[in-house]
Amino acid sequence: MDIKDVLKNIKATTSYQVEQKLDHLVRTSPHFNNLSETNKDLVLDLMKEYKDHIRRGIPISALKVREEMYHLYQNRLKLKLTKNDLDDIREILNAFRS
Repeated sequence: MDIKDVLKNIKATTSYQVEQKLDHLVRTSPHFNNLSETNKDLVLDLMKEYKDHIRRGIPISALKVREEMYHLYQNRLKLKLTKNDLDDIREILNAFRS
């Protein structure tokens, strides 16, 4: 399962189903194995923040992705985020842009 698969029929699924699919994706995908449990929760919180916009057909702007990444980068030491973690989070947020 990929982020594109989750987002493909997002308008036809309920909010709860979207959360479950995103949770399953982040927790089981080998692509996100390098994220710690705390960072996975952080990613899920970011996804939950934007899932309703995506379900209504409103994509995330590039500016919003940059703002989120800026805040994460500023707090990377406190959140214990590595460069790989930040790259994975950016990839997820960019998937929400389409």
